[in-house]
Amino acid sequence: MTARRTATPISALALALTLAASLSTPAHAATGTFAYTYPTPNGTSTADLTDPRSGSCVNIPEVYAIEDSAHSPINHTDSTVTMFTGIDCTGDYYSLPPGGRASSRLLLKSAVFS
Repeated sequence: MTARRTATPISALALALTLAASLSTPAHAATGTFAYTYPTPNGTSTADLTDPRSGSCVNIPEVYAIEDSAHSPINHTDSTVTMFTGIDCTGDYYSLPPGGRASSRLLLKSAVFS
């Protein structure tokens, strides 16, 4: 009888650990690149975010600590991206579907991928 009593709690513990592991898996990433242009002391340059994490705010590193903003985004990912005029996904926002692009008039400092 002792074996039967300990088998049930061990099975329950194994199930709980399996569920906890599946719930703590990393967030899905958008597949592809998100390109943008940003100002430099000598003009402009381009950069991209490759396979950005979905559901989390991403600050554009090149413009995070400066007054200027990035612009001219091109969404080569498989997710819709919502871009914000402020850091930490604040301010005005605009969304681009996969394959979408915007002009230099669209300014951004952060983004979140669906």
